[in-house]
Amino acid sequence: MEQGLELERRRAVERFRAGERPSAIAASLGYSTWWVWKWVKRAASGDVDWYKERSRQPHSSPSRVDSALEGQILQVRDRLQEQGCFHGAQAILWELEELGLRDLPSVRTVGRILARHGKVRRRSGRYRPKGKRYPAPDATRVGEVQQMDFVGPRYGTAPLRFYSLNTVELATGRCAVEPVLSRDASSTLRAIWATWRRLGLPRIQQVDNEMVFFGSPRHPRGMGPLIRLCLHHGVEPLFIPVREPWRNGVVEKFNALYEQRFRRLVHLEDQASLERESRRFEAHHNARYRYSKLGGRTPTAALSASGQIVRYPNEVEPPEHPLPKPTRGRYHIVRFIRSDRVLDLFGERFTLPPVATYEYVRATVDVEAQHLSVHLDEELIHEQKYRLR
Repeated sequence: MEQGLELERRRAVERFRAGERPSAIAASLGYSTWWVWKWVKRAASGDVDWYKERSRQPHSSPSRVDSALEGQILQVRDRLQEQGCFHGAQAILWELEELGLRDLPSVRTVGRILARHGKVRRRSGRYRPKGKRYPAPDATRVGEVQQMDFVGPRYGTAPLRFYSLNTVELATGRCAVEPVLSRDASSTLRAIWATWRRLGLPRIQQVDNEMVFFGSPRHPRGMGPLIRLCLHHGVEPLFIPVREPWRNGVVEKFNALYEQRFRRLVHLEDQASLERESRRFEAHHNARYRYSKLGGRTPTAALSASGQIVRYPNEVEPPEHPLPKPTRGRYHIVRFIRSDRVLDLFGERFTLPPVATYEYVRATVDVEAQHLSVHLDEELIHEQKYRLR
């Protein structure tokens, strides 16, 4: 078959060189005029094998990952699996980012690498929970739980480097997008305050274990900026398990929407345009996006339909950093306990009873009582004095 095609190409060029019109050649052979010109041009290139088929493979592949990075992706995946952690493509990318790697491939590219090496296990049938009890807070009432997370650093079209503190109120799906140029304590406090001014004060503020939230592992009982701000305003911080970002799954999913619909589409020239467009995106999401979990309502409509009252901060301006240590309130830390039975609270280690092995526990610090309690489900399994001052 291929020889017949090659013969047609050579005869078409011979007829053209003999003076026949390209349209007539094309009509007689059942091809387009473009096809004739293609092979005439190829014949004029000087290549002796001009009439033969060439590979259609691209000369370059921007999505191709070099073997060293591919090996690292597989190593991280295996390590996460051994640790009993989520080890999908997104978790692997988060881990590589924490290792300081840059110019990482997309989630889909990592997924293809895993599939090529047989590292993807497809679930057959309906999902059945593994039986690990997780102490998730009840988020059915408005103002009960907000999930908060930093995205960044990201870059605008001009020399603009920024972060975005993204927050979602779970009961209604309302979001707040607060851009900052730095994740220092003062900027973080202002961003949280601005978020509360629009979303209201939650009962529980759920976050991951970034140092700007909890403080410093050198001073595990020092109560960082977020803890202090929350406790001064009747909010209870809750820190999800280390290296389990899916426990903040609602805001993580929102972050993906933020990247897709805002970050990649909006032209950001300076800080003013960043703040303006962030607020516009937030307003559009809350007023226009419809969610099946809300019965097809938008977040704003869900809030209106709830009839529940939102509690807002009294002051317009945020409190100044550094805040004094609170004298009352509680904060919570959820951790998965392994075979060593060690509970790690921001670098400080406590040994728990055997019943906690391979279970999720919730540690609660009562600031006024200077007391630490640890619960497995609703059962108290450990308590002790916990001096904060």
